[in-house]
Amino acid sequence: MKRVILTMLTVAAMSTTMQAKTVKTEIPVNGNCNEMCKPRIEKAAKSVSGVLSATWNLKAQKLTLVYDNTKTDTKKVQKAVADSGHDSGNIKASQATYNQLPGCCKYRK
Repeated sequence: MKRVILTMLTVAAMSTTMQAKTVKTEIPVNGNCNEMCKPRIEKAAKSVSGVLSATWNLKAQKLTLVYDNTKTDTKKVQKAVADSGHDSGNIKASQATYNQLPGCCKYRK
């Protein structure tokens, strides 16, 4: 009986592990510089539980994101980035948050 229960627990643990999937994707994110925008964008993305890595590229205006899709999704990351003042994908930063960015980081015309 103990062996059956142990086997069932092992199978359950393995199936849970197999469902977790690491996903790599790119999200468009607006910004102007590597000195202030890059760290702010990456910090905002990494603050989302489940994000494993986040790297923003100034020239491409893209955030390369690696995350566990059982813990988060791109909309949550986009919201966190927008809350830091940077338009991200389909989610725009509020005007009030955008206005708080340093002058060199303002990208809207």
